[in-house]
Amino acid sequence: MRMDKVVATAREAVADVPEGASLAVGGFGLSGVPNVLIQALYEQGTGALSVVSNNCGAMESGLAVLLAAGRIARVTGSYIGANKEFARQYLAGELEVEMIPQGTLAERLRAGGAGIPAFFTPAGVGTQVADGGLPWRYDGHGGVAVASPPKEVREFDGTEYVLEHGIRTDFALVRAARGDRHGNLVFNKSTRNFNPLAAMAGRVTIAEVEELVEPGEIDPDAVHLPGIFVQRVIALTPEQARDKRIEQRTVSS
Repeated sequence: MRMDKVVATAREAVADVPEGASLAVGGFGLSGVPNVLIQALYEQGTGALSVVSNNCGAMESGLAVLLAAGRIARVTGSYIGANKEFARQYLAGELEVEMIPQGTLAERLRAGGAGIPAFFTPAGVGTQVADGGLPWRYDGHGGVAVASPPKEVREFDGTEYVLEHGIRTDFALVRAARGDRHGNLVFNKSTRNFNPLAAMAGRVTIAEVEELVEPGEIDPDAVHLPGIFVQRVIALTPEQARDKRIEQRTVSS
């Protein structure tokens, strides 16, 4: 493995992402979304993607760019939000969607990255999450074409738990505030949401960083994600690093 993992451009970084690949993508709402890598993937024309992410973009930003272009075939996530195109494609049967509890999604990504194939959790017991029947894909006429299967439920110390599987994906796209050439990453505040977990889950993880520094400039105690989980790093331009949208702007009276 190369110790210097810096790649010159986002286009070069995603060049080997094939049609039908699975992707774990960091971000929460508009916070910490790897927009530059997503845009490069869009310009490349890759489609039929299976995406694992908390949500699927908003305000024509992030994964919403790929979604609107019809490049996403399946989404595993926990929040649809105000993305009307997401809802339209889902109800029309154009998109397969696996909705799972947010904490379960986070742990499935972490478990996959840690080499844990499955785990038991109480979240979802007694609901369709465990019993099955959640609509993964509609038929476009109000019926359900594909429904979620039932999961194993087991009792431990008098409490029931449902079996959930760890998630591994072909690639992961994440955004960090700082990173060095070895791939060690630091995330700023709320951007440290799904980014470290998505990065762990990817077999090939690509990170866009707002500030690229030399190895040794990041205090080891300050590293949020060690470089062992990262294969490629691209440095954003100052303009790209400053381009951060606000989903809900509020001001005091």
